Amino acid sequence: MSEDQKVLVIDFGAQYAQLIARRVREAQVFSEVVPHTASVEELMAHRPSAIILSGGPASVYAENAPQVDPALFDQGVPVFGICYGFQAMAAALGGEVARTGGSEYGRTPLEVLRTESRLLEHQPPESNVWMSHGDAVTAAPAGFTVTSSTPGAPVASFEDVDRRFAGVQFHPEVIHTEGGQKLLRQFLHGIAGIEGEWTTDNVIAEQVAAIRAQVGSGKVVCGLSGGVDSAVAAALVQRAVGDQLTCVFVDHGLLRKGEAEQVEQDFVAATGVDLKVVNAQERFLTALAGVSDPEQKRKIIGREFIRVFEQAAREVVADAGESGQEVEFLVQGTLYPDVVESGGGTGAANIKSHHNVGGLPDDLQFKLVEPLRLLFKDEVRSVGLQLGLPPEIVFRHPFPGPGLAIRIVGAIDAERLQVLRDADAIAREELTAAGLDGDVWQFPVVLLADVRSVGVQGDGRTYGHPIVLRPVSSEDAMTADWSRLPYELLARISTRITNEVPEVNRVTLDITSKPPGTIEWE
Repeated sequence: MSEDQKVLVIDFGAQYAQLIARRVREAQVFSEVVPHTASVEELMAHRPSAIILSGGPASVYAENAPQVDPALFDQGVPVFGICYGFQAMAAALGGEVARTGGSEYGRTPLEVLRTESRLLEHQPPESNVWMSHGDAVTAAPAGFTVTSSTPGAPVASFEDVDRRFAGVQFHPEVIHTEGGQKLLRQFLHGIAGIEGEWTTDNVIAEQVAAIRAQVGSGKVVCGLSGGVDSAVAAALVQRAVGDQLTCVFVDHGLLRKGEAEQVEQDFVAATGVDLKVVNAQERFLTALAGVSDPEQKRKIIGREFIRVFEQAAREVVADAGESGQEVEFLVQGTLYPDVVESGGGTGAANIKSHHNVGGLPDDLQFKLVEPLRLLFKDEVRSVGLQLGLPPEIVFRHPFPGPGLAIRIVGAIDAERLQVLRDADAIAREELTAAGLDGDVWQFPVVLLADVRSVGVQGDGRTYGHPIVLRPVSSEDAMTADWSRLPYELLARISTRITNEVPEVNRVTLDITSKPPGTIEWE
């Protein structure tokens, strides 16, 4: 990615650190999340145009709480603090942070104290912001002007325009803060002086050049899953190295109904790539037999996936005859949230091991090519359209690499997979028929395989499996809310599943947001 103008988001353990980075990109400035353990020297090596200090769960008073090195403020780089980052910034510069005995969580009224504030230039005199804090800044550092307050935070924002520093106690990155994106833009453009010229239009040319530099004349394989991530990654690599790429589709038996056909027909028709299909259903089911732990499932699938790839790579070489060369590189459709959620930086929570990140064996025989590693999902879709991929692929709902294995709570076998496939197909068919595909980010259908519920079907007592519907709405999967689908649609899905899938006698709806839940159950 272009580093002409880059904003670093220093992550203090915030659930919203990625969201801050995404909002910065929406302001057409490239951004990247870095751990709070990075030294000032390491931060400056990035040549940042500005630095944002994220929120975090700690108290600045707690033992071993992450702190900001005061030397950061001597580098001539604009700095913006948010929540914990705001407090740490105040403490590092000589301000006062105190336990006020109160706290503010959720929607909170904000009063602007200085109408001449550069940061709050476009904010009304009163608005609602999103708070999440127990401590508060009680005195701003020398040289700073206090520009707003809330009932529980006497210093809700401050700024030192001459030094290009500013901070807020609330969270401008979340949609619940009124005018939050305008405020971020005001810091980036009005205080930091960043022009804001980054768009996904730059990504294709930059990544094509990067891929060519990494791969050279080497042979490359890419695993296609049918999803947008692997499809866009493959299309980018093909744009860069052409017939040096062979795509491999591993049918591991964990796909949804019709997905194998979509990969073999639609993607090849759209791109003309060289596709090798490997039927490995029996291998994966054997390896997963009796395994219920979701992390173990992921690791097994990741291991077997790579082993199948290694065999496929050998076959690609054999097919090339005596002139064939070894396959050195493996393309992965890893996205930025995958990297961060899989512990991609020091201090990042390992929310899950990911098929594209955390599930790879230690003795991996390929060098990874990850052209989407610094992109969010909506940015990947934009790149896919620019590459000419059909909308049916670009706007497909996200589907996890481990497939239906992590949508079955319990051990996996062919029968359980078929039950889930049938129920999932019904839910997707009805969502499409209702014209609501675009209103839902993702629609996991989960089989509670180790749970039985009593029911009545055909005038007889049954003891079947429950199905959980998990439709969610989101911008990028970092946060999500359950989708308010029409009751009539939910009723049709439930009726069809219980009528057409004999093993299921109960359909439930998951109405949990993220956080505290995750989108997938496992």
